[in-house]
Amino acid sequence: MRTRLAAAAVLAASVALVNLPSSQAQAGASGPSSAPRYQEYVALGDSWSADVVFLNGDGLPDTTYAPIDCAQSHTNYPKLVAAQIGVPTFRDATCGSATTDHFAHPQSLPLGGTNPPQYDRLTPTTDLVTVGIGGNDAGFAGAALACISLLPIATIPMDLLPLPDLPLPLISTSTLPVGGCKEYFTSGGVDRLALAIEQSEDKLVTAFQEIHRLSPEARILAVNYLAAIPRKGCWPLVPITNSDMRYLYDTFAQLNAMVARAARRGGAELVDTYSPTVGHDICKGPRVRYAEALGPSINDPAIGVPAHPNAAGARAQAQAVTRYLRRHP
Repeated sequence: MRTRLAAAAVLAASVALVNLPSSQAQAGASGPSSAPRYQEYVALGDSWSADVVFLNGDGLPDTTYAPIDCAQSHTNYPKLVAAQIGVPTFRDATCGSATTDHFAHPQSLPLGGTNPPQYDRLTPTTDLVTVGIGGNDAGFAGAALACISLLPIATIPMDLLPLPDLPLPLISTSTLPVGGCKEYFTSGGVDRLALAIEQSEDKLVTAFQEIHRLSPEARILAVNYLAAIPRKGCWPLVPITNSDMRYLYDTFAQLNAMVARAARRGGAELVDTYSPTVGHDICKGPRVRYAEALGPSINDPAIGVPAHPNAAGARAQAQAVTRYLRRHP
């Protein structure tokens, strides 16, 4: 999902983490699985596919396939899948903040880098593509940050504040950290966030169809979003009220349902990372959760982007993909 790298955060964290043991060796220790053999695998997607990180035991973000300010983890799920299936050719186009627009157009990044159009990594011989996209098209990440509250209850009527245009930026200056974002986004009787999700569906369908055109032999796997949002809040660990957290939970389900519909319409196969990760949301303990509320993680040690999968989440995503390939050869 949407992310903006902070150069200052990277520099400040580097001393603390640069000497930590690499998680990459741990992740690749098991070797290739019995999944079907593919020759050319390309990963497309946003920050939940890049599994964005500022710094971990592998150092700064991986620049093998994309600029450093895409914040690709060295052990994101596409890289783990590529290692597990033993694919000879692999290209990872995933990038923080990406939308479907960045599949066809370059993405300007916060540290001055540019990620080329993600479609550029596809060729007529590509035979496997994973796609994780949609959250930023709908503005979900910005909406979630607009739900942050200084108190465990809403303090002023949010529906009195002006409604922003969607999709939202990472940090919305049009809201205050006072809770009540459900009322904020549903003011006037229309759930504007749900509407934005609905309006994103055609963009995903078009993306899947274009992948088929560019790589006609490719098997396309649409990877949905893992279960990071709990039904009930855990303020102050995650500074969002119970009411707003339930609204985000319900809206997140709508987002994944939209991805599933788009996959069916666009000729892609859905890989469900949500169901097998239930019980590992951001409110669980540090050794249990698959996404971090604030960024720092001890599973594996890292400083990542708030409200994004951690290394354990990346492994769970990869397991869901490789399991799907084994069960549906």
